Amino acid sequence: MSELLLSIVRIGFLVALWWFVISVVGVLRRDLQAPRDAKPLTPARTPKPRPTLRARKSANKLVITEGTLVGIVIPLGTTPITIGRAADSTIVLDDDFVSTNHARLTPQGKTWVIEDLGSTNGTWIGRSRVTKPTVLSPRSTLRIGRTSMELSS
Repeated sequence: MSELLLSIVRIGFLVALWWFVISVVGVLRRDLQAPRDAKPLTPARTPKPRPTLRARKSANKLVITEGTLVGIVIPLGTTPITIGRAADSTIVLDDDFVSTNHARLTPQGKTWVIEDLGSTNGTWIGRSRVTKPTVLSPRSTLRIGRTSMELSS
């Protein structure tokens, strides 16, 4: 192999390696930063529940007990609630330990099921990590990043 060809292969390899490193840094940076149009959940932005055909006798609100949004009460309706740093999430958490699309809370009959959406730091009920869709019982603590919340009626 000639010296010129060997130098061209080396330079090509370095260019490919730098392209890979720069693209990985770009993806990580985009995932770690909150979107510019993300707005934290405030009492004025709390989602309104859709009217139900029958009254629910189980939990009807989600109360944030710890974190930056402490004291916020989210009324529960019949639609799923998404939690994460994405601007289109129902509950936007500005926390380094929360993924862009972190978890989903879905109604199933009179119960609510929490599902981790492949987050990096996990979703926790008490001291147990959520690895599959799990029924969230009232008064049990749901922890996502530095934020804790509870279902209540």
